[in-house]
Amino acid sequence: MPEIGELSVGDVIAEKTYSVTRDSLVRYAGASGDFNPIHYRDDVAAAVGLPGVLAHGMLTMGISIEPVVSWLADAGKVIEYGVRFTKPVVVPASDSAALKVTATVAVIELEAAKVRVDLQTSFADTTVLGKAQVWVQL
Repeated sequence: MPEIGELSVGDVIAEKTYSVTRDSLVRYAGASGDFNPIHYRDDVAAAVGLPGVLAHGMLTMGISIEPVVSWLADAGKVIEYGVRFTKPVVVPASDSAALKVTATVAVIELEAAKVRVDLQTSFADTTVLGKAQVWVQL
């Protein structure tokens, strides 16, 4: 587990790229119960004006916190997590969507032993989550 005294604001604690495929969407739909056809049918996505089949927002959110959980080695240390969904992640039928996540220390509260980690999650060079912040207890 990281030591709070070893951290500085601006430290990049994790950076990772994830591959999201249509298979990922099907598995997530089964696990979450979210079977909205915009997440697996091109014709439905097009009919409602979307640029293609979209990854579930909560899947994107879940993927985005994974590098922080790995860094902590204990998901129980996450005390607050929030994001704003700003742009969709379009998942092609025959390839994958690359979701890049960078986690950076933004605030350190030494007395409370809390750290805020800001997440930059991007797809196709576009930020897809706004105000993505994770508070962790160290």
